[in-house]
Amino acid sequence: MWFQNLRADIRAARVNDPAARNSFEIWLTYAGVHALAWHRVAYFFHKIRLKLLARIVSQLARFFTGIEIHPAAKIEGGVFIDHGMGVVIGETAEVHRGVVIYQGVTLGGTGKERGKRHPTIMEDVVISSGAKVLGGFTVGKGAKIGAGAVVLKEVPPYATVVGIPGRIVRIRTPESEDATHANMVAAMALSHEAKEAAAIEAARAAEEERSK
Repeated sequence: MWFQNLRADIRAARVNDPAARNSFEIWLTYAGVHALAWHRVAYFFHKIRLKLLARIVSQLARFFTGIEIHPAAKIEGGVFIDHGMGVVIGETAEVHRGVVIYQGVTLGGTGKERGKRHPTIMEDVVISSGAKVLGGFTVGKGAKIGAGAVVLKEVPPYATVVGIPGRIVRIRTPESEDATHANMVAAMALSHEAKEAAAIEAARAAEEERSK
C-alpha cells in the first residue's frame, strides 16, 4: 500500500507540474512527495497507538521538508503538494485523491470546535498558495480555492472561492471540467510524443555526425 500510494503521488506530480521531467527526479527531489511518504509512516505508527513515535516521524518530516502534517490526518494516494513550504494539515483533516495543494496552505481549525474540526477535501480540488481552509466542513469535488483566501464554510462541488472571508464567484459544470481534463491529458500525450520524436531526431543527427 505504501508503494502504491508513493507511485500515485509521483504520477500526480507528473500530471500537475509542467516542470516535472521524470519519475526518478520527482522521487529524489520533490519535498511534497517526501512529506507524504513520511506521513504515511507516521500514520501507521499512529494507528497502532505508537503516538509518540508517530509525532517524532512527523516532526522529522517537517524539519526536512517544511511541511507539517499531523500523524492522524487521512490522505489518499495521488495528492500533489507543490513547493510545499509552510503547508499545515491538521489532525482530523481528510484529503482525497487528485487534490493539489500549493505552498503556505493551512487545513486547520478555528479553535472553537471539538471532534471533527479540520476540513475534508474531496477529489480534484485545487488549493492555491497561502489559502486557509478552517473548520470541520467539506470542500466539494473539483472546487478551486484562490490564493490567500480564508474559507470558513462548506464549498459546493466545482465552485471557485476567493477573498477574505471566502466567497463563491463561480460554479462550473462537471461536463466542462471533464472536457478541460480531457484536453489536458491529450496535450500531455502530444507533448510526450514530441519529446520522443525530438530525442530520436537528435540521436540520428549525432550518429550521422560521428559517421562523417
